[in-house]
Amino acid sequence: MLPDFLGIGPGRTGTTWLHQALEGHVDLPHGIKETGFFGVRFSKGIDWYAQHFRYASGERKIAEISTYFIRPHAPERVKQILPNCRLICALRNPVDHAYSVYKLMRCYVWTRVSFEEALSQSPNLDETNRYAFHLKRWFDLFGRENVLVTNYDELRASPQAYLDRICDFVGIERISLAGGNLRDDVHSFARAPRNRHLAQNARHVLFWLRDHSAYRTTNTLARLGVWRYCFGRGEPFPALSEELEEKLIARWMPEVVATEELLGWDLSAWKVPRARRKSPAKTAAA
Repeated sequence: MLPDFLGIGPGRTGTTWLHQALEGHVDLPHGIKETGFFGVRFSKGIDWYAQHFRYASGERKIAEISTYFIRPHAPERVKQILPNCRLICALRNPVDHAYSVYKLMRCYVWTRVSFEEALSQSPNLDETNRYAFHLKRWFDLFGRENVLVTNYDELRASPQAYLDRICDFVGIERISLAGGNLRDDVHSFARAPRNRHLAQNARHVLFWLRDHSAYRTTNTLARLGVWRYCFGRGEPFPALSEELEEKLIARWMPEVVATEELLGWDLSAWKVPRARRKSPAKTAAA
């Protein structure tokens, strides 16, 4: 048994929130949020991937909420293995998105430089914001009717309405968030690592455990707070200056305009610095 639908990201757009919201209502990979199969672990084979759904009931939809959006070969691989799969994609203000990706890079010690320096050294910060370019790849293979594109602002402003849209799209009963303890910033990073060497070693251990499917161990360490201890506790990440925001808005403006044209959206809120943006509620309503 394999997924009926996938959340494809990109990362830092509420994928963990969606995974937690769907738990108990659909069958998800056992022991881990995302397998990475259609990205970096495709060589492990379809049997390895299928093992993650070995406990699926057969009565509920099966899903994986991952971050395959920008992976070079992911669309073709998904089409090959899951030809009738439905897809969910969330888009986030490019400036906020890039800064969130940068914080992840700092916490995992993939970079030690400032955000501005990272922008010149890490092509991934630009690549992950090429929304129109990557959406076209998925649209071409699966058809627009099989790809639900959402706006992260909607999740922030109205999580219940956001989840209702997703449930309707994938064909499951609506899930009530009443009384649910779900946060859209569950995996956000507020601080850099206090000890860079400790964080770097912890990353090596974490990824080794994941590569060897030692999910019980990684989850136990997470519950004990080991990863939070290793990847945080340092200096807080500062807010972006309005001057830098304006530079970044200009940097990604062509892609924002292309996304507007592709989707028919009004993304005016992405074209001004945070201090001059409309509230998330107004953005989502638009």
